[in-house]
Amino acid sequence: YIKENPSFCHLPVILLTAKSMTMYVEEGFQAGADDYLVKPFDFNELLARVRAIVRRGGERAGNVMTSGDLTLDSASRTVTGGGQEIKLTAKEFDILEYLMQNQGRVLSRDKLSNHIWNYDYDGGSNVIDVYMYHLRRKIDRDFDEKKIQTVKGAGYMIK
Repeated sequence: YIKENPSFCHLPVILLTAKSMTMYVEEGFQAGADDYLVKPFDFNELLARVRAIVRRGGERAGNVMTSGDLTLDSASRTVTGGGQEIKLTAKEFDILEYLMQNQGRVLSRDKLSNHIWNYDYDGGSNVIDVYMYHLRRKIDRDFDEKKIQTVKGAGYMIK
């Protein structure tokens, strides 16, 4: 529903599902989900995640950030690169926005996890790596200069 109705992309979505395999988690995030919670789950954890999503919704600054020819507009939630609009899911946008807010700084998986999903990175999950892979394909694929950098053993950054 989210894919076919882009005007709803600003609404937060938490998937509550019994499907725990990585491929299902990835599909959920690719479809635009902001979070993914596998059943059975603790109701207090669900409430904490809802509060985190609602809290983040009010934090967005209405400014434009650039890195070379990559431009991110937080107010309109649009990204352009090389003069072309780059379509991102809600989570991909949030990750890119956080990276650009911290341009030149290395962000660990733990920091990304805490900021974007508001829970501790357990080290066993590859959700952040999956998102970075998809984000790189969209941001860096058609351009000579690669924006998203991996700092081995430390995390990710935008130069």
